[in-house]
Amino acid sequence: MADGDKQALAEFRAEIADWIDRTAPPEIRDRDFSEDDICWGGKRFVFASDGQKAWMEACAERGLTAPMWPTEYGGAGLTRAQDKIFKEELDRLRVKKPLDSFGLWMLGPALLAFGTEDQKKHFLPQITRGEIRWCQGYSEPGAGSDLASVQTWAEDKGDHWVVNGSKIWTSYADKADWIFALIRTDRDAPKHKGISFMLIDMESEGVSTKPIKLISGKSPFCETFFTNVKVPKDYDGLSSIVGEENRGWDVAKHLLTHEREMIGGGGSGLTGGRSVGTVLADEGQSDPVILSRAMKLEVDSIAMALTLDRYKDLAKQGGVGNASAMLKYYGTELNKDRFELLMSAGGSEALKWESDAHGTLAPEWLRTKANSIEGGTSEVMLEILSKRVLELPAR
Repeated sequence: MADGDKQALAEFRAEIADWIDRTAPPEIRDRDFSEDDICWGGKRFVFASDGQKAWMEACAERGLTAPMWPTEYGGAGLTRAQDKIFKEELDRLRVKKPLDSFGLWMLGPALLAFGTEDQKKHFLPQITRGEIRWCQGYSEPGAGSDLASVQTWAEDKGDHWVVNGSKIWTSYADKADWIFALIRTDRDAPKHKGISFMLIDMESEGVSTKPIKLISGKSPFCETFFTNVKVPKDYDGLSSIVGEENRGWDVAKHLLTHEREMIGGGGSGLTGGRSVGTVLADEGQSDPVILSRAMKLEVDSIAMALTLDRYKDLAKQGGVGNASAMLKYYGTELNKDRFELLMSAGGSEALKWESDAHGTLAPEWLRTKANSIEGGTSEVMLEILSKRVLELPAR
């Protein structure tokens, strides 16, 4: 990097750090963050505080809810290096991200790659402003890891589709405004063909949801049912299908790459804005075995973060192929290791469902078990790596 570039990035860091420090309200700073602190946005979202709402709106005004998206779609147009600096300063100042959503993580990248200009201009700014909340309709009772076997189908009625079927493990479907779903639009085509990537309003007549309670005691997942749901082919000039009709598998594969990178990114993350080592040090942990495990985890987490950065740079140059399977597998295993260590350090006290000393650690630890299932099981990720990356012979 040229000296001029370094100077420009140093100036950007100083400017964005100053803005964060001046703008971030006390309610979203200097605290351990839990799932309840996440700002999801959407029509029905209830902000935890006026400060949370103000922070999201301030960042949205500057495009910082989607830092690297183009400015014409509500983003800030930052470079990869600037985006990294912004996230580093959020962590350093212990300020919560302004907005999390499947629209940012998954649908947005799919629309940027496959959407029409009208779809981009309509949906992307709503996502960045937190005005619309999306859920993902992929898995079905008979189509999980073998996702191309989806059977939820749409019958062509001329100016609209009639959708019937069901989805499962639909995260936050009961709170979402819209769903992006894989729908079979040609039942006679081979399973990877005849699938369309469809956008459906969750308020449509015939759409219903049923929460699924997990071992952690919470219900982020739902069953989603479609019973004679009428989906217009045209939403006031916007196609309800992203990409080509019957070519939804192309969109699905692109989106899965982003989903797996997002899930795998948890392996390089921090706990409440702090590393595990810092958490243990603050708690006065002195067990040499625990501290040794923490040191190894710190090194592995740093290595994972650097690997993610490297692959993000490669993705801008033309994609990373099946590397997302590697990132997803290692990242989820690393995240499980992180919570296993915290549970070990907490001893019997950590097993309490909620405690003054360890908060909600026990349910969060149990929740990590799902990391190696969602977005493709660890077994499937290893199968992809063995066949398509290492090119090992079939068993």
